[in-house]
Amino acid sequence: MKHLIIYCHPSKKSFCNDILQRLLIELNSVNAEIRTRDLYELNFNPILSKSDLKEMEKGQFSPDVREEHNHILWADVITFIYPIWWTGMPALLKGYIDRTFCYDFAFCPTGDGLIGMLSSKKVNIVNTMRASEDLYRGNGMIYSMQKTVDEGIFEFCGMKVLKHLYFCTVPTSETFNREVMLSQIGELVGQSHSIWY
Repeated sequence: MKHLIIYCHPSKKSFCNDILQRLLIELNSVNAEIRTRDLYELNFNPILSKSDLKEMEKGQFSPDVREEHNHILWADVITFIYPIWWTGMPALLKGYIDRTFCYDFAFCPTGDGLIGMLSSKKVNIVNTMRASEDLYRGNGMIYSMQKTVDEGIFEFCGMKVLKHLYFCTVPTSETFNREVMLSQIGELVGQSHSIWY
């Protein structure tokens, strides 16, 4: 199984980083092939520029975008790890998606409308949040994020979302609770791995 991790958090001391490290351990335990794209470490440029748009109109992409396309095409399963800030993904990750999940790569037109071009890809999403799950479910924020991210981005591009984990009240959580959360990463890998066998 070829597993691509797209990671977006600026701090090595974050719980997101703990999730990343646990995911790497779990993936190595099932002998997965792994590539990690740490967007902060890469200093990825998130700005969709005029020149990007002109290139896309010609079916061309800048070298940094082509490199990400190669990683995405290589992968069987892609896991996104990022915090929820202002009920959404960090701007860096949004810019990554703007530039890489683009026309003629992730979706294209047909006589019946737009279709996703990444139908062979499976997706897992892992989010950390400061707010409680009760609050975010009660006010509809989790539903909204699933509509805009799971459906509006990944399913629109033809991808199948396997799992979307929300780890809530992270800053105030106890060590035991964090370990319970991390144990779900092993389950996520087990579920993702089993679909190929």
